[in-house]
Amino acid sequence: MDSGFDLNNASLLDLFSLEVETQTEILTENLLTLENELQQSQTQLNINPILEALMRASHSIKGAARVVQIELAVKLAHRMEDCFATAMEGKIKLNRDQIDKLLQGVDFFQKLSQIKEPQLEPWLSQHQQPILTLINSLNFEEDGIIETLPSPLSPTPENSTEITVTIHPIESDSHDIELYLNSDSDEFKSSLELSSIFLETQDIPPTVQQVKQTFSSALKTLSVAPSEKTRFVRVSSDNLNRLMGLAGEALVEATFLKPFADSLLDLKKKQLQLYQLLEKFEHLLYHNNLTKETEIYLKSILQKERECRETLSDRIGVLEQFAYRSINLSDRLYREVIASQMRPFSEGIQPFPRLVRDLAKQLNKRVKLEVIGQSVLVDRDILKKLQAPLTHMLRNAIDHGIESPDERLALGKSPEGIIRLEATHRFGMLSITLTDDGRGINLENLRQKVIEKKLVKSDLAQQLSENELLEFIFLPGFSTSASVTEISGRGVGLNIAKSMVEEVGGNLQAFTKPGQGISFHFQLPLTLSVIRTLLVEISGEPYAFPLTRIERVIMLDLKEIYSMENRQYFTLGEHHIGLVKADQILELCPSKSPSEQLSVIILSDSLNYYGLIVDRFLGERNLVIRPLDSRLGKIQDVSAAALLEDGSPVLILDVLDLIRSIDKFLKNGYLSQGLDNLDDHYSQKIKRILVVDDSITVREMERKLLENHGYYVDLAMDGMEGWNAAASGNYDLIITDVDMPRMNGIKLVTQIKKHPQLHSIPVIIVSYKEREEDRLQGLEAGANYYLTKSSFHDDTFLNAVVDLIGEA
Repeated sequence: MDSGFDLNNASLLDLFSLEVETQTEILTENLLTLENELQQSQTQLNINPILEALMRASHSIKGAARVVQIELAVKLAHRMEDCFATAMEGKIKLNRDQIDKLLQGVDFFQKLSQIKEPQLEPWLSQHQQPILTLINSLNFEEDGIIETLPSPLSPTPENSTEITVTIHPIESDSHDIELYLNSDSDEFKSSLELSSIFLETQDIPPTVQQVKQTFSSALKTLSVAPSEKTRFVRVSSDNLNRLMGLAGEALVEATFLKPFADSLLDLKKKQLQLYQLLEKFEHLLYHNNLTKETEIYLKSILQKERECRETLSDRIGVLEQFAYRSINLSDRLYREVIASQMRPFSEGIQPFPRLVRDLAKQLNKRVKLEVIGQSVLVDRDILKKLQAPLTHMLRNAIDHGIESPDERLALGKSPEGIIRLEATHRFGMLSITLTDDGRGINLENLRQKVIEKKLVKSDLAQQLSENELLEFIFLPGFSTSASVTEISGRGVGLNIAKSMVEEVGGNLQAFTKPGQGISFHFQLPLTLSVIRTLLVEISGEPYAFPLTRIERVIMLDLKEIYSMENRQYFTLGEHHIGLVKADQILELCPSKSPSEQLSVIILSDSLNYYGLIVDRFLGERNLVIRPLDSRLGKIQDVSAAALLEDGSPVLILDVLDLIRSIDKFLKNGYLSQGLDNLDDHYSQKIKRILVVDDSITVREMERKLLENHGYYVDLAMDGMEGWNAAASGNYDLIITDVDMPRMNGIKLVTQIKKHPQLHSIPVIIVSYKEREEDRLQGLEAGANYYLTKSSFHDDTFLNAVVDLIGEA
């Protein structure tokens, strides 16, 4: 049930479901603890506190079920309560089979809490017989499976002393559900009462008196404990979201006071300047026979000005103090509201111990789940989103990762597999790691699977690194499992995890050691309400990029930019990263011409890298996320909005959507003219040459030869691409081959010379054709030089370039 539903308008069944949810969590946790304690130790254990918690939870469900008149639930809860009470009396010792049956009862209550009122009667009728069978199976005494426990205390007759225990019930001080307080059922009310216990004894020997004192001391401790516990109330998510919005607005409004106080300081400076002018004016008047009346008026003006200045100075000081207090208070309010969104990590993983236990039993495996960082605070929305992917990944780990006990022993491992789930805060992010010590992933088998599915070509697959290979396991429908079971193996779970992580602006990576296990590392924002961003300027407006979605930012020198096939790129490590302009992707007005350096944000979708050019970096900011109006629908490349410190709006960009837009632009060839401003600016310093040739070997040889002599080179793969580049670019020289697909070199030269804006660009034809008629045909078309490709072996080619456009 939604934790944010309105208690005031809730029906009795809603309140019952709420109570059952709480109590089944207690039942599950304590039954698993009990089972683990009984398995791990052979010594006599004091399990009564666990049994008492189980009995109280069953009793609470019984009372709640009686109020809503669900007799089947009353009978089951009553039978479970009897089991725990019998165990507390020492008459039976619960074993694993019995705990299985009790957990089946918990499952019934969990399912019952999810049934809506109209479907309740049919559902109960359908499940009545299985539940009655379960109730009968919980009669452990009649089944003859009673195992008498040794009594921990066996007093001898001569030392025994009768102790009378009087139990006085006291009412609970508060409860958020009124039906509990208004119920006429004494049995139901007792489930909500605390008890104070008083020992009434007479003629107690010293030894027994010590026991009494110890027991009384323990009772005092217990009576204090409830008041020291943190109390929780249920608040709807809508209320919290509205409160978050108001806290964010209060913070923005408070920050306005500081610049306002600064503006008053400017006013104070101007007043001082006015006073200085008045003094100069007074001095001039004294030298020009100042009359008595004029002198009086002038002194009055100067006096009033001094009073105004002093008052203003005093008020500015008061305002500055108020601004400081207001900002501090708003910031504390904002942080507290943020904190109210956070829940302990343990709340989101409550079903996991039971899931691991049942699944391991079903597969005849021994698996232990270790959870580290249960108290780590997590945004409640992220916690909710994490449940499904972590459930899938746990199932995968148990089904395919952890080996059977015999197999593990043969490998020299412990027969019990370990799955470790760890949560921590690291570098301002939520870090969650899920690790198992099972088989891991065989990277060579994974490589072959990638080739079989034709995801990449065989030669490229051999070059993929471990990290690049492991990215494929997150693709939808991709599975390394040889078989599909009801539990896992369809290649869905990891893709769900990856999609969830990307949705909240995080990332997910896998690491494996074959034969030793696999580890999945989640990096997620601490909260979905506030995001750490990089603020940039694009076309004169501020935009925000979530920091978790940025690979890195760099200042790129123009001389580090290369060109191929009319597209600009630069090299970073082993990667050639293409450059695109943010204003073109976002369809904004062109930005101003770049300076000596470009501000570049490097984005990645794990397989590809892109360099996005922005006007300038404005620094990092924590922004309160404001969702866009739902009537706008999904806005391309934009995820949300926020307000800056001065109250001005800023759009938060959707990086994954942005990468898709870039990829679409590249595939459709829309970016062939993408960096005109950059090209224009660069051409003022370095002469630009367009090389058109369908042979990559010739293109690259000409490019390197020209770039080594200081020229800026663009490349085109055929005549048609060369024509488009020439028409859109600003080149000092065009060098072209003759025989090319789509448009040959002769036709390309002819069109260039007929174009009113391009006809003045010199052209060199470089071809393998050495016949005189071919040379004449090229020159007649308008080429300035017709060279053979043997000219690369001497200075002929470079001399022709220098002759036409000079040195670089």
